[in-house]
Amino acid sequence: MSSQFVHILLIEDDEVDAEAVIRAFRRQKIANPITHVVDGIAALHALRGEEGYPPLPRPYIILLDINMPRMNGIEFLEVLRQDPILQRNVVFVLTTSNRDEDKLAAYSKQIAGYILKANAGHDFMAVINLLQGYQIVVELPM
Repeated sequence: MSSQFVHILLIEDDEVDAEAVIRAFRRQKIANPITHVVDGIAALHALRGEEGYPPLPRPYIILLDINMPRMNGIEFLEVLRQDPILQRNVVFVLTTSNRDEDKLAAYSKQIAGYILKANAGHDFMAVINLLQGYQIVVELPM
């Protein structure tokens, strides 16, 4: 699977963090289309093609923050995993939360990985490379 065809849904309420992720993809010359939304409710609308969002093209990978207003990342995962159409989506958590409760809650919802923003830090390119390698090697459902 070619990485240029894998869409990224970035669910992040912090504009600075969102821009950092988008810049990191561009800096690595990874041309994945990226849709950025600010919380779980907007993400569900984007995934379902509601409220003025065009349906997100498949295949895609979701990058999810935990701490967000309206619907946080754990609440989003609960709704996502109960939806028969959306339940198989690939989700990586990218967050500042190092709480064991959040890690356990996220992994119990079948996430692909839990990445701390602090650990990514200056070596955020390693996270981008991980995601790029994942989407090239792993077959994603259409």
